[in-house]
Amino acid sequence: MHTGSIFRVPLTRSHGKALAHRSEFRQARRIVVKLGSAVVTRGDEGGLALGRLASIVEQVAMLQNQGREMMIVTSGAVAFGKQRLRHEILLSQSVRQALHSGQNQLKEMAIPVLEARACAAAGQSGLMALYEAMFTQYSTCTAQILVTNLDFHDEQKRRNLSSTLHELLRMNIVPIINTNDAVVPPPVPNSDLQGVNVISIKDNDSLAARLSVEMKADLLIALSDVEGLYDRPPGMDNAKLIDIFYPGDQQSITYGSKSRVGMGGMEAKVKAALWALQGGTSVVIANGTHPKVTGHVITDIVEGKKVGTFFSEVKPAGPTIEQQTEMARSGGRVLASLLPEERGEIICRLAELLTEKKEDILNANKRDVELARSSGRLSLQLLNRLSLSSSKLNSLAIGLRQIAVSSKDSVGRVLRKTRIANNLELEQITVPIGVLLVIFESRPDCLPQVAALAIASGNALLLKGGKEAAHTNKILHQLTQEALSIHGIQDAIQLVSTREEVEDLCRLDKLIDLIIPRGSSELVREIQKAAKGIPVLGHSEGICHVYIDSEASIDKAIDIVKDSKCDYPSACNAMETLLVHRDLLRTPMFDQIIDMLRTEEVKIHAGPKFASYLTFSPSEVKSLRTEYGDLECCIEVVDSMQDAVDHVHKYGSSHTDVIVTENEETAEQFLQQLDSACVFWNASTRFADGYRFGLGAEVGISTARIHARGPVGLEGLLTTKWVLRGEGHTAADFSEQGSMKFLHENIPVSHRTLN
Repeated sequence: MHTGSIFRVPLTRSHGKALAHRSEFRQARRIVVKLGSAVVTRGDEGGLALGRLASIVEQVAMLQNQGREMMIVTSGAVAFGKQRLRHEILLSQSVRQALHSGQNQLKEMAIPVLEARACAAAGQSGLMALYEAMFTQYSTCTAQILVTNLDFHDEQKRRNLSSTLHELLRMNIVPIINTNDAVVPPPVPNSDLQGVNVISIKDNDSLAARLSVEMKADLLIALSDVEGLYDRPPGMDNAKLIDIFYPGDQQSITYGSKSRVGMGGMEAKVKAALWALQGGTSVVIANGTHPKVTGHVITDIVEGKKVGTFFSEVKPAGPTIEQQTEMARSGGRVLASLLPEERGEIICRLAELLTEKKEDILNANKRDVELARSSGRLSLQLLNRLSLSSSKLNSLAIGLRQIAVSSKDSVGRVLRKTRIANNLELEQITVPIGVLLVIFESRPDCLPQVAALAIASGNALLLKGGKEAAHTNKILHQLTQEALSIHGIQDAIQLVSTREEVEDLCRLDKLIDLIIPRGSSELVREIQKAAKGIPVLGHSEGICHVYIDSEASIDKAIDIVKDSKCDYPSACNAMETLLVHRDLLRTPMFDQIIDMLRTEEVKIHAGPKFASYLTFSPSEVKSLRTEYGDLECCIEVVDSMQDAVDHVHKYGSSHTDVIVTENEETAEQFLQQLDSACVFWNASTRFADGYRFGLGAEVGISTARIHARGPVGLEGLLTTKWVLRGEGHTAADFSEQGSMKFLHENIPVSHRTLN
């Protein structure tokens, strides 16, 4: 990370109540960053963690240069001093020993126990010199302030301290504050954390809390060596990280031991955080030692990302996203256990509700469309996707009924059956994947389609729709839950309506089994990048090709190109590149194709080879790997069918590609050689769709080479498990000395299911 040019954040917040949501952190003007001993010191406690400190300094400097007022409360003087004093003792002992013994070889020397106050006195100046040198790299000035309890409890000293800090902040200087550990008294119990005006400064947690309230800071970021607050010690089984902690929740927490270094354990941190919260400062406790996130943990928190534990006074009206996921998983397991006919019954009921509640749905959708149009944020293509109509709802209902029929042969279907040995039979059966997260933009009709596929496949489902379709999504989800309620499993499908960012959802790798993005290529790429530990089913681009062979039919070619490009140009299965055999140039067929595209107002870009044939050509394409998503396309010339295949493999996205030809042999070679999810002969690219394939609907189109490919319907939402039925068999029975032999006989598979 580097600061680059200074970007000033419009910070208008005035201090009052603590911030209610993480998204409000972006407006935090005054921020205190507390660095615990475990963050500042190395794991061997032999000195400072210079790499971590450097990245923390870079983040603080960047936020300071954005116009924020940054303060640091730091530990580390004792550790730095201990390192220096140990070095001095070893040096003096070695010299003394050499003088007395006359020998060059050093005997084993015992290092005395070093008193913490002496270490702090020896280390403080070096620690500050290090901070000053690091911040100088970012043209940021620092100032050192050492405090004790008396500086807060003596009224005159407290005013002096406050005045000094305000003056430093006014001059755009970063104050670096530490307890004066050279004179600090021994630690005392946490019994005095009572009320806003009474808090002892006996460690840097309580110092940071007191300082934050005194200076009316918007946000306190307390970095430690744990991810945040857990409901029990992090090393215990089933320990869960708490995303948001509310006052009054202390009884639900079991605390563990203290940090490997430093004065305070997690209980002290929680008490200090709640004290600061009571004084109007928001608090986040997070990990400042993780090597993969240290370099952006502070900026991630300020950007509102779900990092660490956020202390908030405002409880959400509904369940958290973690609770929603648990509810969905529990409901999904019941859903998977239903008979196929019962799952089909739920889907048919949803199809009926789409018809019965048509007016309510269209009214909600009209409200969304009007809001989107007045805001001016959506393009015409996205507005079209957002809009529902009576005919769209009718088509949805038909598609859902198709899914209901196919659900009768889904979960529990026996794919393979083998007799391994006498009285030992093995079955491979289909089972749900688990919890699906589907993120979709601007297309509310996606909700009932995906919900029906999840019901048919027995999967739990989380739905995250775009804000632009909030009213439509809400009513469609309500109807889905109404249909699920006929078997008491309405929790199996959840609509995420909290403020969770997509990136935060993608981090729930312990709760979500598969993410399916439905939207722009930018959305898909963003999710694929953010989903570190969760598989993503989808395609980042839809660069589809139509190749016109030298033996193509002129009528078929014109119809297919027109439909592929002009029917729905923003769809992922629309044609983006037209490949033309060179023999067709300057022929009536080619002229008619160009005339048709111009009549349809398609902007044409010329590929390099095509441009070389022309005296006056359209604008030469910047890249042959472009998804236009509009009435634009590239035209390129190829020398042969094989040349077309090679071009698609080099520049395509493995989505959908078409050959137009009357030569069956050429067509078959194209279909066999081309490695795309969908490959067509004499048909529009627009057929790459779950409904058109007879799947009823699709959760998306996948260009991956494992699991599902192409339009993904019911089959793509199932995985398998192996079921073995024996009578006390053991593997030892089949060893060389065993009494049994493997048979491995295939058994004809019936259509029965395990339901």
